[in-house]
Amino acid sequence: MRDRASVIADLLRRAVDAGVAPGAVAEWGRAGGSIERHVIGSASVIPERVAMTEATWFDLASLTKPLVTTTLALIAFRSKVLDPRTLVGTVLSELRGTDVAQLDVDSLLTHTSGLPAWLPLYCLAEGRPRRLPACLGAIKLECRPGEQVVYSCVGFVILGLMLERLAGERLDSLFQHEVSRPLGLESELKFDVESDSQSLCGIAREPRVEQRLVLDLGLEPGWIPPTGDGRPDDGNARFLGGVAGNAGLFGTARGVRELASEYLPGAGGLLSDEESAHARRLRTKGLEQGRGWGWQLASTPGCSAGESLSPGAFGHTGFTGVSVWAEPRTGEVWTLLTNRNHPAQRENDLDPLRRRFHAVASLG
Repeated sequence: MRDRASVIADLLRRAVDAGVAPGAVAEWGRAGGSIERHVIGSASVIPERVAMTEATWFDLASLTKPLVTTTLALIAFRSKVLDPRTLVGTVLSELRGTDVAQLDVDSLLTHTSGLPAWLPLYCLAEGRPRRLPACLGAIKLECRPGEQVVYSCVGFVILGLMLERLAGERLDSLFQHEVSRPLGLESELKFDVESDSQSLCGIAREPRVEQRLVLDLGLEPGWIPPTGDGRPDDGNARFLGGVAGNAGLFGTARGVRELASEYLPGAGGLLSDEESAHARRLRTKGLEQGRGWGWQLASTPGCSAGESLSPGAFGHTGFTGVSVWAEPRTGEVWTLLTNRNHPAQRENDLDPLRRRFHAVASLG
């Protein structure tokens, strides 16, 4: 019988050979214990082929939501500058008198605010980032708060703006001195990466998916911010200078695994067990998705966790082809980072690969 590492190596090789992504880095094991890793394929294929390595940096896309924004929200709760019941309009005074102003932080963290899943905020603000807070009040809720789980990038952009307003500094600086520096992860996770100093995965040369979404809304795709090396795939994050509450973080597989481990019982160096337990607790009982604060729970039907993880496992995925899941019962973490959006944006389904990876890599 083949060992687990060789089965995973074969799984990822077949995925790359099938064109799922040019390359991948997988890490799995128990927090604080031995970690296994497999690296395969190419970080870039154009303008030249560059091999993937364990030190390759990925655009982490929506992993920014739990790793950065949720973590900073927990720290803000600890210092009492923010509370789960704090209303958006209390912090972003420009929104007072609107429906968005009446949303609370808990609803943003659990995706139960009723805000739409996605909007091209650069169109809303006509290409001027400073106008954005004042323009957010024009957003119409799609349902009443607490009625449904609607996974919303918009909600986390708003939460990021609130954290910046309260701290008086940008999210990247706040993340550095509150999270990555205390954890010794400054060389593994950051915003505003430089392509000449970090080994980065290749990018999507054109935002084809975003262009289609903007046109479907009847808006002008000319507002879409330009792409480029070291810029996030997410257009709203590019619009906000590469730093947003929903996307913009870059990092390595090690960085993702280490920060996700903060949410496991007994593994936190920055977060207390009480804080991490609050974040991973089911807060959407009876709704269509299992959600904690920032994290999706494996109790969500059909999610990328797969049946090998317990309902209380937590994780997240990102549009660029990245994912991380963790199991509180065993202390295991599974990180699978791919560059599926290089050289072009794609919407191929990576969840079957993720589920199989979790099943094979589980320690049992």
